[in-house]
Amino acid sequence: MRRCCKLLSINRSGLYYKAVADKNSELSSLILEIWLLQNTKGYRAITEDLKEYYGLVVNHKRVRRIMHKLKIHGLLPKPNLSKNGKIKYKYPYGLKNMNIYCSNIAWCSDITYLKLPAGYMYLVAIVDIYSRKILGYEISNTLDADFCISCLERCIAKYGAPALMNTDQGIQYTSLAWLELLKKYNIAISMDGKGRWADNIWVERIWRTIKYECIYLHGIANIAELKFRLRNYIEYYNTKRLHSSLDYKTPEQYYLMSINEHKNAEFMLYCELNKSQEYQQVA
Repeated sequence: MRRCCKLLSINRSGLYYKAVADKNSELSSLILEIWLLQNTKGYRAITEDLKEYYGLVVNHKRVRRIMHKLKIHGLLPKPNLSKNGKIKYKYPYGLKNMNIYCSNIAWCSDITYLKLPAGYMYLVAIVDIYSRKILGYEISNTLDADFCISCLERCIAKYGAPALMNTDQGIQYTSLAWLELLKKYNIAISMDGKGRWADNIWVERIWRTIKYECIYLHGIANIAELKFRLRNYIEYYNTKRLHSSLDYKTPEQYYLMSINEHKNAEFMLYCELNKSQEYQQVA
């Protein structure tokens, strides 16, 4: 073998070389597959998807290096500003220093526009601040307050009334009909400060998620397709999408967990009060 290599001017070590498969090749394919299904996801979300749905415990830095090598990344929104309409009734911001320890204590709501080939459609959503769950939504082709009121009525009928509702100072939320409905159910009224979009950051973050993970990815041509896409995505968002601020649980899991813990705490308090009353009667 040595003589043959010498005659052919070949390095003998090359004969024994065996190519080693790239350790990242299989992982790269999986990351690319996840990104192609939902190409708004960044390396942190993909890392959690690998852990939750594929059983792979991978460091997020490794996922980031692979994504950089593949030249893929999550989509980020451009900065935008909102405009205020004419305000009829104004209320102070009530969420500052408020202890939101459970679901259904504080809700928030906002309206965003969706551009279709035939014109603009408007989407309102009501979100539970504690769990980030989208409790209800409504689509309209006008900016009347009716579709906001209809959405709120359905949410109250399904989940009960919250202690507080936070909105911006839009004309729908400062209308008499909206405020009368909140007062009917003894819901405290809270409104963002002027130009303070961060006061309602929970629903603003959801608009970004919906637009970049649902609306912008599909060439939505009409209202029927828009309703179909939104219905499927909001179901996915509530029940399957892992949320980073919820310790990578889904909003539905966090909502139900909170409700159950609150009921258990109320039951334990009820039992303690009964024991105390029985003890006093015996004494």
